[in-house]
Amino acid sequence: MRKLTYFIACTIDGFIGDESGDASFMYRFVDEELLSYLRTAYPETISAQGRRALGIHDLEHKRFDTVVQGRGSYEVALKQGITCPYDHLREYVASRALTESPDPHVEIIGKDLVAKVRELKAEDSRFGIYLCGGSRLAGELHDEIDELVIKTYPVVLGTGMPMFGSGFPITEFTLDEVRVFGNGVVVRTYGRKR
Repeated sequence: MRKLTYFIACTIDGFIGDESGDASFMYRFVDEELLSYLRTAYPETISAQGRRALGIHDLEHKRFDTVVQGRGSYEVALKQGITCPYDHLREYVASRALTESPDPHVEIIGKDLVAKVRELKAEDSRFGIYLCGGSRLAGELHDEIDELVIKTYPVVLGTGMPMFGSGFPITEFTLDEVRVFGNGVVVRTYGRKR
């Protein structure tokens, strides 16, 4: 069974974006040290456009071969004219509003999201599944999340979009790793306690 990893950037107070979902203010903390870590440890989480700009478009998979993202996260790319932001991965977008994919490489999951994710997790692959935002999607899939990788940026918003957008029972994770960067960013990895 492969893992579903919620790999997310957030503020110290646990928001993944402002109330509209905008997280662009966090980009100012992406320096060479953090970027080097991401290229080495999580290269698949860098968008195709970012990978090409960095000259790393041909990096081999390390952790993931599939990405599942919410419509809100996907629309950030669509607004820039990018219909397939992760063309180096099999790409799924969870949306009840989008009925047709604007790109043949992107499959829309319009219903039975949990069933589809369970199907993806049951596939025979040595790579995991990258859950790429958003808040409501993570809330809906909370029972399926096996690992959290939380990039915490040294900023407090006070209000905004939480990491998980719905109520559910207390869920325990164990801390597996902590990495601290010179710019104040902390990356914590947690495994699901089952």
